[in-house]
Amino acid sequence: MRSHDLVIVGAGSGNAVVDERFAHLDVAVIDEGPFGGTCLNRGCIPSKMLVHVADLADGIRDAGRFGVRARLDGVDWPAVRERVFGRLDREAAEGEQGRRDDPNIHVLKGHARFTGERTLLVTTGAGTGTGAGAVTLRGEQVVLATGSRPAVPPPVQESGLPYETSDTVMRLERPPHHLAVLGGGYIAAELAHVFHAAGSRITLIEQEDTLLSAQDESIATAYTTIVADRYDVRTGTALTRVEGEPGRLRLVLDDGTTVEADTLLVAVGRTPNSDRIDAARAGIDLHDDGRVVVDAFQRTTAPGVFALGDVCTPFPLKHVANREARVVAHNLLHPGDPVRTSHEAVPAGVFTRPQIAQAGRTEQQCRQEGLDYAVSVRRFRDTAYGWALEDGTGFCKVLADRRTGLLLGAHLMGPQAATLIQPLVVAMSCGITAGDLARTPLWIHPAPTEALSTALLDLDLDPGADPGGRPERPS
Repeated sequence: MRSHDLVIVGAGSGNAVVDERFAHLDVAVIDEGPFGGTCLNRGCIPSKMLVHVADLADGIRDAGRFGVRARLDGVDWPAVRERVFGRLDREAAEGEQGRRDDPNIHVLKGHARFTGERTLLVTTGAGTGTGAGAVTLRGEQVVLATGSRPAVPPPVQESGLPYETSDTVMRLERPPHHLAVLGGGYIAAELAHVFHAAGSRITLIEQEDTLLSAQDESIATAYTTIVADRYDVRTGTALTRVEGEPGRLRLVLDDGTTVEADTLLVAVGRTPNSDRIDAARAGIDLHDDGRVVVDAFQRTTAPGVFALGDVCTPFPLKHVANREARVVAHNLLHPGDPVRTSHEAVPAGVFTRPQIAQAGRTEQQCRQEGLDYAVSVRRFRDTAYGWALEDGTGFCKVLADRRTGLLLGAHLMGPQAATLIQPLVVAMSCGITAGDLARTPLWIHPAPTEALSTALLDLDLDPGADPGGRPERPS
């Protein structure tokens, strides 16, 4: 049995735990896939690189609205795919090689399962051409960062017919003629945008009454209405079975309708990979949804075992996993002075068309919690820069505690929403009131951020609750 000071299972955000501060330790890093995890290889980075191409293509198609004569001759999908994955595959290989070149880090390619307390059996060699084998190792401390995988519902699995997930669809040799997307969340929205811009017909199938149902109700309703003019949208219905043959699929829905498509993309959510590590043998408890149980310090229920990222977090986002990795790194090195992970005001973006961003509570959550809140909505078309953009759909919605003026939630839809939301995230994270945020800094005119500042000013707060605007300091 090999022994290490630290064993890290997962080379996505888990790989970010170890830096020069760990040079005095003997470290093992285990992963059966390419380094960089989901984000680099089959998730947020390749999808956003493809989204940028889709945005460019749609921008050319829409140029006539601005008096610009432009014509799109098409999207060269093989060239686009090579540009994206030619770079990312190289990044993954270089990341792994960099760890192999480090004298205090031992890299194992294989699948790890616990056999006991901080003891793992790693099945190696699968798919590497070196022959399968097994290695048992033990860590004084262990970090679990095994991520998650696309969930696939029984009607799809039981059909025996081919389907794609976010793991595979971005590497297709060519865009589908007709892509049926099962699911209406952010992955479905982003990849529908990508393939529609590349020339595919899109059908979205979602069992909820709106797409993006986890978003604020105003965003979900507006987005569903917008894309219904662009895609074939089937909401309020579920898949019962898949029939046909490869390349000629027939999806039967529970409302009696059918969808015929050459390709099916399954995007109904993700499953934590905790079921693949024999967590119980190590004394690691799981939530009912499969996530590893951790405390505020990212410690599992097993002494000496930490977890981070999609395998445990309630917010399966790369920027959350990276923050958790920094917390784990500190707590491994400073057990007597641990720091906590904060999941307050976690921001998230949906890089579709139009772009969407959110942080904090939705309005429906405010109602469910019985909060006394104020809400304000300002449309981009009411700002000078909105005129420049010819934007008729985008808006900013802010929610604040009526008594204190502190922001409870922020929701944006429109150009660069994921960037524009950041001042509101800062305010929520740092306890800055709506009035102080609106009146203390100067907001550039004309700029799309004016929609944010005016929305803040329009909040109907209790008199005197948040006067905002700090007096200038005497010189």
